[in-house]
Amino acid sequence: MLVPSRIHQLALGAAQILSFLHSAVPVLSSASAGNVVDTGYAKYRGNQSFPNTVAYLGIPYAEPPLGNLRFRAPLPLNTTRVAAAAGGAVVDATQYPNFCVQGSIGAGDAGGAGSEDCLNVNIYAPTGAKAGSHLPVLVYIHGGGYVFGNPRNWPFDHWIHQSPNVVIVSVYYRLDALGFLSVPEFSDAALGDFNAGFSDQIQALKWVQQHIAAFGGDPQAVTINGESAGGSSVELHLVANTEQGLFRGVIAQSVYRTPLATPAQVVPQFQLFASKAGCGTGSVTTQLACLRAASLSAIAPAQDFVSSNLYYVGYSAFHPVLDGKIFTDFPTRQISQGKFANVPILVGSTTNETLTGGTDIGAALSSYFPSYTNATAAELYPLSEFASPALQFQAATGEPELLCARHIIGSAASKRNNAWTYRYNQPNPTSGSPAVGHAAENWMMFLGSNTGTNGSVTFTPMTPVETSFAEELIAYWLSFVRAGNPNTFKLARSPLWPQFTSAVKNRIVLQQDRQNLTTQSGSFLETQSVLESQRCEFVASQVDIQQN
Repeated sequence: MLVPSRIHQLALGAAQILSFLHSAVPVLSSASAGNVVDTGYAKYRGNQSFPNTVAYLGIPYAEPPLGNLRFRAPLPLNTTRVAAAAGGAVVDATQYPNFCVQGSIGAGDAGGAGSEDCLNVNIYAPTGAKAGSHLPVLVYIHGGGYVFGNPRNWPFDHWIHQSPNVVIVSVYYRLDALGFLSVPEFSDAALGDFNAGFSDQIQALKWVQQHIAAFGGDPQAVTINGESAGGSSVELHLVANTEQGLFRGVIAQSVYRTPLATPAQVVPQFQLFASKAGCGTGSVTTQLACLRAASLSAIAPAQDFVSSNLYYVGYSAFHPVLDGKIFTDFPTRQISQGKFANVPILVGSTTNETLTGGTDIGAALSSYFPSYTNATAAELYPLSEFASPALQFQAATGEPELLCARHIIGSAASKRNNAWTYRYNQPNPTSGSPAVGHAAENWMMFLGSNTGTNGSVTFTPMTPVETSFAEELIAYWLSFVRAGNPNTFKLARSPLWPQFTSAVKNRIVLQQDRQNLTTQSGSFLETQSVLESQRCEFVASQVDIQQN
């Protein structure tokens, strides 16, 4: 049977719905053009998740990074190999693929689930979309601190169902040590490559350029979008020294302003990792050969051990590095100097997000930014300006870690193109807190999604008011994808979203209706405060010691 047009009318939880959507026998036959796409080298049958929506799951975009390809940039997909493997048959693409090997989320889990053979994309398209449809494309890069994340946890079927005039691509990329192991010797490409996981994203964007037209997409109308580490990735794509023209617009949510260490700064990380994986002796060349031969049962606990004491902070986490090739300078400096892709940008953060805990502002900043020693930073956040020490700490850590990307990117983009900024102000109702924490919008945009350990997820049923607000968010986002402007195809009940400029720092506050109505919007407009602007200008001036 077909799924009704409003998914929340079903008496099922969101997790049950998604399980049904991607395990049910497709409604259309395998011979139908409605859910089969011919890429020219293989035909893929997608899952008919709504009458107007098809999900093509687990489409490979690169060669599997196995064996000697571990710790190396991905190789382009060998389409001849894929065609030979298919043997002329239609390839089933109705089930989610293996996700990339996971690191620990820092909650006592061991990590390690997943596969190295994971360089795939999930593609969500309107039923019947085909070459010549020229639909704008959203490419989504998931978050998870560059350590974990499973695209299945952020499904887009309902986005296409709401707006069947775009194509959405969700990218799997290598994580943790398998994606971001670094050592100075990688300057010799014979030994390996820096930033392999980021290179996965680049290769996915190149595959989109070559093949998304077969799914109805327009390769000249690609917008990249990500949250947290995905937002950080989007920021890095803006400044990356790589092929031009891979995207025409950017949506950056809660940009994770993690330091880009130099390869020399992560040598202790490499040595500890190699030692714990049983590869701690010999030259770096010998150690790398050992690590490439090591089993995942050795790799997974070793990468978790390295990051277990200072998860998400410092140089203990496997993150992108300043390699001098893809990244030639810190993104904040390049953005402030106008050295970034000249495209429309939508950027924002949640109201209360921070990624560090405790009460000592200086200690928290030093742990997050290991080269950060400027104690005057805390003086910018006097307690007299905040209702409580907790809110003071939240702002003093949250702004340099996340929030100030909104000001830095928005200010620079508005000088050359169109920019819109936002403050997301709706708590995750399952968090048990009134604070609007990091990733709160993911719960709203993705059917009540909360990620768990080792790629798992819990979906919580949404109320009609929450569903109504989610539809507003999706409409703004996809309007930007379609038109480069969040207003063009917004819902009628949603307020006009004014641009952010150097003269008037407008932004929208995104929240559901406080009167519990589905027929009106709760979002409203505000202006970024002078104090926030001044503090974020100071944050930007700390680029060398923050290394972002």
